[in-house]
This record gives sequence, structure tokens and C-alpha cells, in this order.
Amino acid sequence: MENIYKLRFIPLGGTTEVTKNMYLYELYINEKLRDILIVDCGIGFPKETELGVDFVIPDISYLEDKTSFIRAILLTHGHEDHTSSLPYHYYQLAQPPIFGSKLTAAFVENKFEEFGKRIQVNRVDYQKEYFFGNFRVKFIRVTHSIPDTTHILIKTPLGNFYHGADFKFDLTPPFGSPPDFYEIVKAGREGVSCLLSDCLGAERPGLTLSEAIVGETFEEEMRTTRGKFIMTTFSSNISRIRQCIETALKFNRKIAFLGRSMRENTRLASEIGYLPIPQKSIVKEEEIMRLPPYKVCLIVAGSQGQYGSALMKLSTNQNPNVKIKPGDKIIFSSDPIPGNENEVYALIEDLISQGADVYYSDIAEQLHSSGHGNQEDLKLLIRFTNPKFFIPIGGTIRHQKQYQKIVAELGYPKDKVFTLSEGESVWFRRKANNIDAYKGEKIETKNIYVDAYGVGDVGSIVLRDRKTLAAEGIVFVFLVVDEEGKLVTRPKIFSRGFVFEKQEKELYEEATKLVERLTRPKGARVDIVSLKRLIIEKLEDFLYIKRGRKPLIIVETVKV
Repeated sequence: MENIYKLRFIPLGGTTEVTKNMYLYELYINEKLRDILIVDCGIGFPKETELGVDFVIPDISYLEDKTSFIRAILLTHGHEDHTSSLPYHYYQLAQPPIFGSKLTAAFVENKFEEFGKRIQVNRVDYQKEYFFGNFRVKFIRVTHSIPDTTHILIKTPLGNFYHGADFKFDLTPPFGSPPDFYEIVKAGREGVSCLLSDCLGAERPGLTLSEAIVGETFEEEMRTTRGKFIMTTFSSNISRIRQCIETALKFNRKIAFLGRSMRENTRLASEIGYLPIPQKSIVKEEEIMRLPPYKVCLIVAGSQGQYGSALMKLSTNQNPNVKIKPGDKIIFSSDPIPGNENEVYALIEDLISQGADVYYSDIAEQLHSSGHGNQEDLKLLIRFTNPKFFIPIGGTIRHQKQYQKIVAELGYPKDKVFTLSEGESVWFRRKANNIDAYKGEKIETKNIYVDAYGVGDVGSIVLRDRKTLAAEGIVFVFLVVDEEGKLVTRPKIFSRGFVFEKQEKELYEEATKLVERLTRPKGARVDIVSLKRLIIEKLEDFLYIKRGRKPLIIVETVKV
């Protein structure tokens, strides 16, 4: 009897939110699940309304009872939105082997060390084909905004799947090899059932600029800078950092790295030979003030306006060793991730107010070359691979829709493009002599929030309370009661972030009398839980009527 193969593709992130990339390939034989491949396992960035959240990680609860089928985790490149959930999920996923390029492996292993764990990531051999259960896998060199980026050709008994995560076709990368067009075209000639393609650049016409253009811009800008030259970008953008370093050496400027992630990533890249820097040209942060400004080049983390980042500390004058002065030039060599625009522009305004000349892509050209292919890059990958079906990944809904239009322009039927949200699935099966594809059931997922206190402890109630605290403040009510729950002394009420108590004595006196009335016993014993609910409800209404605000109200009791 001939085996019947089916494959299901499920994104657990990375389809409508750009970040938090994690994708599952499930192979079924005769309706039974046999093998799972995971591609990438990254973090996402919180929205403005998700107060106090450091980042978001994929929900892997669907995989909890399927870990015995996971054959490997494959990583496309070293950016955090593709790798940094691994320390949180790896052990729950039963520690499958991890495969990634040299730089990617170094970043991931270092991330585990930060968690007090040691793992070994398998360095990929581009000449080798890997076998994972019934999957065969080939890694293909491409270019992006970080060296050692790969695409992955996944061969199955049902057909071949080309996983084309973040990429652009850069023929003159400042470091590393250009795209391996031979292997990409070869994959197309062998037949591609589905192309899963980066779509973040689908709205931009033409080809993406080469990274080399940015290096030329650094040279032009540094030549005219009288003060400190400050460049900010993603701390994993080693190619960009390398170009800035080479320019600084040309102009005899000393180089300092600001921000933990920037220092750590440049150290790792230097150790594996990707960032050659003469040791005499590097200075510590504490030494910067002793140097003439025109002798300083700072490479700083925090280009996305992250709270507490090195660049934000500069913008708010919190760095004791580095002060922004007139004549300093700050180059934003990255564009805001969709959703981060407000934070980035607020940061730019703070830096300008400190006296710096700030240059960013809205007002100056060629400060940044996107790592994501424009329309012509995307079209080239489509032509090279000539797939039967398409799934746009790594963008938002609008990028998916624009990618769908690009595919239609090239003559492919619109219904061959599957636009997915997180958890939605696509099934592939053989029908007659062809591959058929259709949308399947949706896997239920939720956002798993990570804050300073742990993973998953931040739920909808916590977020709601944080929003209330930020907007309305908090009011504390302390009650001293006896064994029967009866009030012993007058209630104590104080607040933070609501109103200034010294100017609102009358308001607080009225509120205290209200609480006293509510605590008068109607029976022999007082139900403390019910009493707390009643106080919160009535005090909330009272304060809203009096001041038009609804603070978070906390009632605590102490028995004597």
C-alpha cells in the first residue's frame, strides 16, 4: 500500500506582527503525525498599551504533547526576533538539536549563557544536506542586515518548501558572501511546492540599496563632524557596525560601544573574526570625557527607543560619562520597526533638545539600507523559485496584501497566496499528480508576556491595572479591624499619582467618612471580602464624581 503524505504549516508568530518569528512544519504519513521541524524561535516587542512588558514570546502550548516528534530547530539568522525565545522554550521542547550559521550560533550560545545554561548549536555546512526524520534540509546563503543569514530548502516526500525569511539581494555586501543564486535557482528547477517569503519590503518599489552605500554615507558625515560622531543601529547589525568602525579608523577616532547588548555582540563577532578592530582604537566609556570630541566615535544600542537603553540615557542626560553637546552628530542607521515609530521620534526630539545634530531616514538619504528586499528583490526570488503556492511571512497584514498583488502582477493566480494570521494553518496534500493546498483549522494561541519578574505572569488583569496606574493613579485604603471585622480606628487613605493630598484635605476627609459609613456592622460579624468589594465600588464612584478620574483602589485590612 502506498503511503499518503500530508504537510501542515503553522506560524506561531511572525505573520502579522513582523517579529516573534516561529514556524512549524508538520509531516503526516497515513494521517499520523511523524515529524516536526521548527524554523526560528524569536521574541516580539510590546505595544505601547502593554505597560511594563519587556517582550513577548510565542505560545508553544500546542507543542506540549508533541515534543517526541520535534526533529530539530533551524535558525535562519541571528536577529533577536528569530532566536531569543529559545532560552525560554528550549527545555519545554525536549531539547531538540539546533542548527544555525556561525554568527547565529555564537549569539544563541551566548544568550543561553546569560541564563546560566550551556548548549551547543550545530554550525551549518552549506555543502551538506541534513536529514531530520522524513525531512531533508539544505541551508542557502543569502544577504540581510546581519552576516551569515540563510534561507532553508525543506525537502519532503510531498514536495519542496523554500523558507525565505528576512533577506535582500545585496551583490556587494560589506562583509561575507553574496547570495548563492546558483542554489536558489537550482531549488527552483528541482521544483518548489511553496515559497514562504519575507514580505516586509513589499510596499517599496525597486531593488534594496546595498549595505555598501551606507558605508559611503558614514564617511561623508564623519568628515563634516566637529564633535562626537554617534551611530545607533541594532546591536546585531554587525555589517553596519563594521562599516562605522572602518570609517572611524580612517578618521583616527577612538571607538566606544555603549549598551550591554552592543558590547556583548561586538565582542562575540570580534572573537569569531567578523569584526577586526585594533585594540588600541577601543576606549572604555569612562575614558570618553578625557578625549577631544572630534576624536570620538560612539556606537550605541537603543535605535528603537527602548526604555532604559544606552541611547535613551544619552537623550535624558543620565549617562555620567557621556554628555551630548552642540556639534555632536547622531546618525540613526535603522528605521523604526512598525509600531515603534512614536518611541523613536520622541527619542530623536530629546536628542535634538540636548543640542545634537540628528540625522534619520525621514530627512536624510542613505543612512540606512533595509535588510528586507523591496519589490524587485521579492520578484526575483519568485522568478528563481517558480513555486506553486505562496505564504508571505515576516510582515504585517498590509505587507501580506501588497505581496499578494506582486504575485498577481507576475501572472500567478491570486488564490495561490495564503495570507495567515498567527495560529492559522495551511495543509498540503497530493491530489492526482499535483500538490493541492488549503487552509486548515486555527491553532489557539495567546501572547506570553515577559517582564522583569518572570514569564507568563503578566495577564490581561495585570495589564489593565498597569494602564489604570499610568493614567489614573492609585488610592490605598487601610482598615484596622478586630476579630469580628469591626473597625477599630478611623480608616487611613492615601494615594500616588491621583491628586496632591495636601491640597485635597476636604476630599480625603469626605472619602474617609464614606468608608466609615460602609464599615458600620449590620450584623454580629463582618464579611471582610464583601466589605472590600463594597468599599472599592463606592469609593470609585465617589472619586469619579468628585474629580472625574477612576484610580486603582487597593483596600488592605489589619487585624488587632
